[in-house]
Amino acid sequence: MSTLTQLAAASTPLAPETARATETGDGPLQNFIQLGSHQLVADEPGALGGGGTGPGPYDLLSAALATCTSMTIRVFARRKDWPLEQISVLVTHSKVSLGPGPDGAPQAGSRDRFEVAVTLTGSLDDAQRQRLMDIANHCPVHRTLEAGSEVLVSRAA
Repeated sequence: MSTLTQLAAASTPLAPETARATETGDGPLQNFIQLGSHQLVADEPGALGGGGTGPGPYDLLSAALATCTSMTIRVFARRKDWPLEQISVLVTHSKVSLGPGPDGAPQAGSRDRFEVAVTLTGSLDDAQRQRLMDIANHCPVHRTLEAGSEVLVSRAA
């Protein structure tokens, strides 16, 4: 029985707002992830030292933004009873240079960029489409990324 299978069999569901990542030992970076009662595998591609057996951390973050954007639009359209048939959200993550600082000198480092492309299918008028695109900018994950977050790391007992 593989380590991944053993981890899955031994796992107990976590609280809905909790995630756990545990190395599987089945690859250099492969992790078994528990998200509440859900399970999946994460990894990095070979070019980054992993085995490519699952999405990487930034892939998961991009998926969270895409999913949250879609769900936020759907909830709003449903509440308005608008004829929105389907939503597709494509998120692309990249690193971009910080560019010049206030004094015009180049700044060291980079910043994360998430480009979000939303496709709305249905008999929506232009005003409805525009309003749904405005709503897309207000999904909770989008707000979290824009605001920044506090991350506290501690040693578990």
